[in-house]
Amino acid sequence: MSKKPVPARSVDLNRAARAIEEFLRAIGAPIDTDPELVGTGERVASAFAEDLLCGYDMDEAEILTEGVASRAQGLVVVTNLATATLCPHHLLPATGLAHVGYLPGERVVGLGALGSLVDCFSRRLALQEDIAANVADALIQHLGARGAAVVVDLAPTCMTVRGDRRHDARATATAFRGVFETDESQRLAFLRALPHAAAASSD
Repeated sequence: MSKKPVPARSVDLNRAARAIEEFLRAIGAPIDTDPELVGTGERVASAFAEDLLCGYDMDEAEILTEGVASRAQGLVVVTNLATATLCPHHLLPATGLAHVGYLPGERVVGLGALGSLVDCFSRRLALQEDIAANVADALIQHLGARGAAVVVDLAPTCMTVRGDRRHDARATATAFRGVFETDESQRLAFLRALPHAAAASSD
């Protein structure tokens, strides 16, 4: 089945840098007198375009296309995938871990691809609920997994450094697709494979 290529982003770093500088002036930052702010516009523009939002240049179907035929039927889980995203409401980062599991259909994929899949959806302006859902949906749609399970556990700075400043707050989003939606034993097997479950069982 043919797929549509990911459209190239139109990025204008110079325009973005000027906008950042104007934003800083507009909120009263001493951009014209503080030497530490020289070049901040360019640095911020590059960080957003080339790193924080690089997921827009990634294609989930392409990431999973390298899957190989396999008769494996057992649960595959990769935990502690470090990730970061930007809140679309405040443009503030959230950082933490993603845990991804799937039940293979006719193909399996390299474990590194699961980390790339998380980056694809997290390195965007995204809610963590959507990150979890999009990763799970991609495993079903593009890898043909019988089931997919995803947990995204982040510390959202839009809660920890602003508003009520709940400094220790963490947020967890889950997504279950396919077999995991109906089979409680498979959901429990996935959840028990996560690090916090192992720690809890050893108490």
